[in-house]
Amino acid sequence: MSNTTTQANSADEDPFLWLEDRTGKQALDWVHRQNEATTGELQSDPSYQAYFQTALDLMTAEDNIAVGSALNGHVYNFWQDKTNVLGLWRRTPVASYKTEKPDWDTIIDFDNLSAKEGVKWVFSGASRLYPDFRRCLVSLSPDGGDASEMREFDIDTKSFVEGGFRAPASKSGFRWLDKDTVIVSAAFEEDEKTQSGYPRVVKLWQRGTRLEDATPIFEAQKQDLAAGGSLEFDGDKRHLFLTRTLDFFASHSFLRLPSGENRRIPLPDDVTDTMLFKDQLVFGVRSPWSAPGGTRCRPDGLYSLDFARWMETNALGPVDTVLEQADRVSIAGIARTQDRLFINLMDNVRGKVVACQRGDSGWSLQPVALPENGNVRISHAERFGSSVSFSFTDFLTPSSIIWSDDNAATLATVKSQPARFDASSLVSEQFEARSKDGTMIPYFVVRRRDQNGPVPTLLYGYGGFEVPLLPGYAGVRGRLWLEKGNAYVQANIRGGGEFGPNWHQAALKANRQNAFDDFIAVAQDLVKRGIATPATLGIQGGSNGGLLTGVSLTQHPELFGAVIIDMPLLDMLRYTELPPGASWMAEYGDPAKPEEAEWLAAYSPYQHVET
Repeated sequence: MSNTTTQANSADEDPFLWLEDRTGKQALDWVHRQNEATTGELQSDPSYQAYFQTALDLMTAEDNIAVGSALNGHVYNFWQDKTNVLGLWRRTPVASYKTEKPDWDTIIDFDNLSAKEGVKWVFSGASRLYPDFRRCLVSLSPDGGDASEMREFDIDTKSFVEGGFRAPASKSGFRWLDKDTVIVSAAFEEDEKTQSGYPRVVKLWQRGTRLEDATPIFEAQKQDLAAGGSLEFDGDKRHLFLTRTLDFFASHSFLRLPSGENRRIPLPDDVTDTMLFKDQLVFGVRSPWSAPGGTRCRPDGLYSLDFARWMETNALGPVDTVLEQADRVSIAGIARTQDRLFINLMDNVRGKVVACQRGDSGWSLQPVALPENGNVRISHAERFGSSVSFSFTDFLTPSSIIWSDDNAATLATVKSQPARFDASSLVSEQFEARSKDGTMIPYFVVRRRDQNGPVPTLLYGYGGFEVPLLPGYAGVRGRLWLEKGNAYVQANIRGGGEFGPNWHQAALKANRQNAFDDFIAVAQDLVKRGIATPATLGIQGGSNGGLLTGVSLTQHPELFGAVIIDMPLLDMLRYTELPPGASWMAEYGDPAKPEEAEWLAAYSPYQHVET
């Protein structure tokens, strides 16, 4: 089939539309047949069972790091292994967590709960009630789907609260306002949902009343992505924030005043990285903005305004600069303890963290003394305390957790993952490839130090939604691929978040082809450097990365010997017809608009397959 029409196909034009019915018998029967054929082919390989068992053992090893977050004297962790398939939600005192064998106290055993109730419950998170955090609103997803049921839970008694808050499975969200009031981001009825299927209405639900009688306090528009509400703390102050999310990259935030007014915070639509800290509202922007008072806010900088003053006067005062924009440096995230603000940076795709304080003379920044030339992330920051932890890894270094109880003044490595493969003969290198428009695209290569000539090479990419691909340790990849003398490549193409908003926007909507060209440039550069040949080069990507590999296959089949397309978007003229596809239009465009359908049709893999 070769079809480059710019309109979504009808059932008469496309004989395969029945595959869009994801729960339909015909579609599922087809899926089962394909799975059986694929599984049979894989299992016929003599090495299959040994590889499978090795991968399973590595992924479920009991000595994997238990990553946790501290709250009120305990570290909380969700753990899965061979025995606890659905997992344990558990906690241990902070001092115990730092030992080699922490004394974990199980809060909920999801395998036991599922067996007892006859439903496969998957843990989807919990909202805990300030200040003692004993009561929780636990989200449970039946069979791991998008919808979750909510139940009130008591951590001390390890039981669901009889007669407590409880809501049926939906895509709604639940956060505590106080011990007798829940903030509900509602998506139960059709009129409460956006066109993407997410919550459109925010309500307050009082204890002892029916969910359907909860009081609406805020609404988004039907075409918006979602609405939400949350209680934010700043010292002893608490504020109810309401958010109208227009799309993935634009939103309006409101403060709920005691009078019942929802007052919009007058920041740009594309504001990002917002956080309250010491009466300052910290924020970033995705595009340049001239703030009141003359401060020029730029992408990948960080700024703040006097939130208390704005609450009192309803006027923005001067905007201060927290962090100046720097070349090839982007903000990966921010977090706070009670007395410090931490900024996670990416400097040429390598992680760093700086700690910030606010004084009478403004902001002061201090680098946190963490390992360099790898992937450093803020693992947790205790908002109501002073503990903070960081993770460090790279392609050849197992993950470790670096902990501080004093806002990163002193640091200690408390957890280290054992090595899963022999990295002594391997090397990790960073190269650049010149894309079609001249932009230099960085990529990492992990291979044997003494590689001589082309070897089987797996090239991985994503390139979308501001998501960066960072160095990371993977035991399965190391043991079953790198130890065999093969190479692994990770491409930092445009569309991702490696270099901030501009890097992402360079592959947005009509510019999407840039991401595909970047990926192809890396593939060609690998061949030019003698690392691989087209016959030994395979590519892999999932979701948006599945679109990337699908396009790579249809545009340049001559470049690859193997293509792995995971969970892809492939029909870009109909992706909005399948939830939650409509929520991605800010990234790709709207196929219902002729101009946008034209650029989507130009690369949509499904329309470029010939049979």
